[in-house]
This record gives sequence, structure tokens and C-alpha cells, in this order.
Amino acid sequence: MKNIKIYIVTLVIAAASISCNKVIDLKLANDSGKLVIEGNITNVEGPQYITLSRNVPFTSTNTYPPVLGAIVTVSDDEGHTYPFSEDPNGTYTTPQMAGIAGRTYKMTVVTGGVTYTATSVMPAAVPIDSITSKNNDFDPKKNRKEVSIHLQDPSDVANQYRFILWVNSVQVDAIFAFDDEFTNGRYVNGDLVENATDIYPGDSVRVEMQCIDKPMFTYWVTLMNQQLGGPGGGVAPSNPPSNISPACLGYFSAHTTQTVSIVAK
Repeated sequence: MKNIKIYIVTLVIAAASISCNKVIDLKLANDSGKLVIEGNITNVEGPQYITLSRNVPFTSTNTYPPVLGAIVTVSDDEGHTYPFSEDPNGTYTTPQMAGIAGRTYKMTVVTGGVTYTATSVMPAAVPIDSITSKNNDFDPKKNRKEVSIHLQDPSDVANQYRFILWVNSVQVDAIFAFDDEFTNGRYVNGDLVENATDIYPGDSVRVEMQCIDKPMFTYWVTLMNQQLGGPGGGVAPSNPPSNISPACLGYFSAHTTQTVSIVAK
């Protein structure tokens, strides 16, 4: 068995994640007014969301001006096209869609006279076996808990994973991500190490696991490396390598998703 520590990066992208109702901010000094696109296509049939906004200085409040009047579509390599309709807060939605593993999805956004595009390949789903809780290694009183994920990594393909953690229905301000460079084909026990959040016995814990493609993994890992750089991670990061062209803030991700919940013990 292979035990790994999945370390974190606090995200700073100026957009609202509709699927989890969590605002993520991207620190870019006082540079503001840039277009932010956050698009997610999942394998769960139902509404899919793409959010358009403008970023604000990180010293400002978390109020991001929506971008209205855009034309937003998603198409796949099988010739299907899905139009997205606008709501007042800059969220564009298609009501009924389910991504399929192995297909390539292309997002097209037309706004301000510019056409933005991005592609993402939805990987095959890797099932998560379970999540468990255990004593936090950094808590001298051994009262706080940390969460571990357990899964069998397939040996026949490279895999990349992202995890999102909620404690008592509140999303933790962190991103957890790893690939299988050192765990390919092995059974993985991974600890979601997040010491800014207190988890105690009896707390409700929920973990979403996403199987993501390589460009999206590079996106999150770049943010992680920037967070680890500088004294205390205090250096304002540059833009991560978005898969959107022409360059803007944000990303477009086609990924599988599954969620597991437990009560910490």
C-alpha cells in the first residue's frame, strides 16, 4: 500500500463555483477588470455551468462584477452542441447535459467582440473506495482530525485527481490535487492535510473527487507551487497556465465527479 500526503493551495480565482457555491479569489496585486471564465462540465446529468465575471483587487470585498450579454456554447467531438443561457449574475447554464469519458469538449465564449475557446478531455472515472478520519499529526492534543481518501489507481493510464473538502457543509478554502506519477497501479491512501480547518469528532465531512485531464492538473499544481514560494507563501502569484485562448483568467474543465460523506470519529 502507498500512503501519500496531499498538500494544499489556497485558491485565489475571482469566480463563483456554482456546483459548490464557493467563491475562489485569484491574487493578482491590484490588477483588476480582467475577464474571468470558470467552466465545468461533469459526467453527472443535469445543469452544467459556466461563470463569467471581472476580477477585482484582492484588497477589495468578494464582489465580482458579472459579465452579461455573452454568447456561450459547448460542443463535443461527436458533433453535439449545447447552448448556454444567461442569468442575471453572470452564470450561463445548459439545463440537461452529461459529459462522457473520453470525449473532447470545446467551450466557446463570445464577449466584448472577442471569441474565447478552450478544450478539455473528460478522463475515465476512477472510483473512490472510501474516506476515513484519523488523528491530525500536527495536533499535540490529538483531538483534531484529518481526512484520508482511499482508492485503487489504474495501471493502464495516467491519472490526475482533484479533491474538494467540506466540513459541516462549509467548503474548505483549499485545493487538494495529485497525480499517479509515483502511485500508478497502486492502492492509494491519501491524507488531505489542511491545518487551517478544525475537524473534530462528530463533524460532518464531505469529499468530492474529480478525475481531471493533464492541463487542469497543471493549472492547480502551478497555483500550489506559487503558494509554496516566497516567505510564508506571501508572494502574489502570476496567472496560472489557463487552457483558455486568448489568455484570460480561469479555466475550462471536463471532469468526472463523485462525492463521499462521513461523520468524523
